[in-house]
Amino acid sequence: MKPDAQPEHGHGKGVFFTPHNIGAFLLVTLIWGSTWLVIKDQVGTVAPGWSVTWRFALGAIAMFAFAAWRKEPLALNREGMRLALILGVTQFILNFQFVYSAEVHITSGIVAVLYALLMVPNALIARVFLKQRVSGGFVQGSAIAIVGIAMLLVHEYRMAPPEGQVALGIALTVCGIASASVANVLQATQGARQQPMLALLAWAMLLGSLGDAAFTWVTAGPPQFDMRWSYVSGILYLAVIGSVVTFPIYFRLIRDLGPGRAAYNGVLVPIVAMLLSTLFEGYRWSWLAAGGGLLALTGLIVALRARSPSR
Repeated sequence: MKPDAQPEHGHGKGVFFTPHNIGAFLLVTLIWGSTWLVIKDQVGTVAPGWSVTWRFALGAIAMFAFAAWRKEPLALNREGMRLALILGVTQFILNFQFVYSAEVHITSGIVAVLYALLMVPNALIARVFLKQRVSGGFVQGSAIAIVGIAMLLVHEYRMAPPEGQVALGIALTVCGIASASVANVLQATQGARQQPMLALLAWAMLLGSLGDAAFTWVTAGPPQFDMRWSYVSGILYLAVIGSVVTFPIYFRLIRDLGPGRAAYNGVLVPIVAMLLSTLFEGYRWSWLAAGGGLLALTGLIVALRARSPSR
C-alpha cells in the first residue's frame, strides 16, 4: 500500500502494519503453511471426506471449550445460526471437501500456491457485495501472479505420471477457493460482525462436520478411521492448531482489515508449503517451476502494495 493511500473505513496503513497484525499474519502463515503437508497424509487410507469430518468434529468441541474458557457466549440468535449454517457449508464443507480431494491428485505445495490467489476473488466479491474498491495495481499484480501460477501448473502437468489427474486436482482446488472466498467475505459483513466470533465459528464447525459426515456417508460409505500415529496426530494438529488457533485470528483480521487485505497471508503460505513439499513430498523443481513461483510471488506482492486494494 503506497504512503499516500487513503484509509478506507478507518483502516489505513498504520492499522494494517501494527505489531499485533504482523504477528497474527506470521502465526497464521506458519501454521497454515504446514497444514497442507499434514492434509496430504490424511487422504491416503481414509476417504478424504471422513478426514474432514473428524477434523471439524474435534475442532467444534475444542472451539466450544475455548469459548467457555474465555467466558464468551455460546448461544446464537436466529440470524447468528443462519450465518453459522452458511459459514459451515461454504468454509467447513465445500472448501475442505474440495481441498482434501484435490490433494489426492496434486502436491500440497501446488494447492497452496493456487490458494494464494484467494485474495483475488475475496477482493472481487467484496467489491460486488460490500462496495469496496479494487485498484488497478491490485488487478495488475493479480494478473502477474496468475501467469506465474500457470507456469507452475504447466510444470505439474509435465511431471505428473501418465495416469495422473492434474486437471481434476486443479478444478477441485478452484472450487475450494471459490467457496472459501464466499466464507471470507461473509465474515466482513455487518451481520457477522455483530455475532460473537468464537460461538459463530464453533457452531459453523459443528454444523459443517455434520454435513461432512452425511455427505461422505452417502458418497464414500460408513465411517473410516486410521489408527496410525501420524494420522491421529495429524487430526489433532489440524483440528486444534490448524483450526481452533488460526480461524479466530484470521477471521478477526477479516473483520478488522477486510477480506482483500486479510488474504495477504497467502503470499507467504505457499513459500512454507513449497519448502515442505520439496523436503517431504519429493517435489522436483525446474526452471519453469522456479520462474513461475517467483513470478507468482512477485505479482502477489505487487497486488499487496497496490493503493487501496479492497481493504
